[in-house]
Amino acid sequence: MKALVLSDGKPGHVNQSLAFAELSGCDHDLVEVRTRGRLAKGLGYLFDRCGVYSSSLFTPVTCDGHYDLVVSAGSETYYANKVLARQLRVRSVAIMLPRGFRYDFNLILAQEHDNPPSRDNLVSLPINLCRVSPQGVFRPEPDRRYISLIIGGNSRHCRLDAAALKVRVEEIFALFPAADKLVTTSRRTPDEVERMLETFDFADRVIYSRTPKNPIPDYLACSEHVFLTGDSTSMVSEAVSFGNGCVEILPVDYRRPDSKIAAMISHLEKRGLLHVFDGSLGHCRDKIDLQQLLKGVL
Repeated sequence: MKALVLSDGKPGHVNQSLAFAELSGCDHDLVEVRTRGRLAKGLGYLFDRCGVYSSSLFTPVTCDGHYDLVVSAGSETYYANKVLARQLRVRSVAIMLPRGFRYDFNLILAQEHDNPPSRDNLVSLPINLCRVSPQGVFRPEPDRRYISLIIGGNSRHCRLDAAALKVRVEEIFALFPAADKLVTTSRRTPDEVERMLETFDFADRVIYSRTPKNPIPDYLACSEHVFLTGDSTSMVSEAVSFGNGCVEILPVDYRRPDSKIAAMISHLEKRGLLHVFDGSLGHCRDKIDLQQLLKGVL
């Protein structure tokens, strides 16, 4: 089986589509698609409601070879997904809830925190689809005990407080005095948070603003406990689906208590897949098997 994966250029969207293809055992080709401006994007919603499907609204897509399905994530791709699936006479798969479009894709994979409707063609998932593969960015030593801290950053949904986070980091160091502590930040991490983290004695420290690399898969693979800020659905999804570490969420200041990330964390906490760190440990080690969840969806 082979998938045509459409990219809108956003890593968070593209990675979910690629994860679906790989977890489903599909070969795939990745092609970029863009709507021809805001007017064309708006017309895509209208045309979809009217049942009109025209490739004139987006940039040309070269389809070489035989495909069995078209896969995409993100509003920039959903209309093109339907058009190309019709042209190729194959199934259409939408990753994430395609709000604003008719839900008549052959398959929709939506996250529970989006409160998707109950439909025969819709599969609700507790987390984002993700691919986690250690790349050797960090190489653990035998017989060492590792604790990792994964620090995100500010967004439209939440903000990090350096002083409050420092208290939590001090508690983590007190809980694991003999373990090797690892830390990585992200492109969204505030400067004051990075400066605060540099005052602690970490065995490995990746400050993204100076060293733009991603050790998260390697950290997840070797850590007994994983502490991460609750600001990213992608980071949380990776932590609860890969490795053997107990997952602890470091609280952040949510601008809205009903935000998607807050809802996801609440759902996963109720399922015993993570613990919101309060100075004590929750020992939540169970993982979600995404490959098992996708069995039989195609």
